[in-house]
Amino acid sequence: MALRDQIRIMVVDDMSTSRGLITQALDSMGIRQVGIASDGPGALGAIEKTPVHLVISDYNMPGMDGLQLLHSLRTNPKTKGLGFILITGRADKEIIDTGRKLGMNNFLKKPFTPQELRACIEAVVGRL
Repeated sequence: MALRDQIRIMVVDDMSTSRGLITQALDSMGIRQVGIASDGPGALGAIEKTPVHLVISDYNMPGMDGLQLLHSLRTNPKTKGLGFILITGRADKEIIDTGRKLGMNNFLKKPFTPQELRACIEAVVGRL
């Protein structure tokens, strides 16, 4: 069975358009087990109920940004080993450096193509 048939991914973004674009791209890659959340606390609750292998999160979200979500995942023994990709419109060195310190596996700058998303995911989990 291919990795794409087994992997479970959580997409976290407060913008429904962005969530839709990412989930469409994942679907076109053959990834069917995709959860979505519109904010960090919602993602944490969903992951608690249904564990995932990889979180793809927007950086800029109200309440809890992508780096705060990453920190919450890394400080919980149950979720500290999850793959984490941060998506940001402003790939500032400070954001990327902080993400790396917190244990981010990869990042992607908006706008991006489905091919760039796939390469970003494969760099974290292996060939789909």
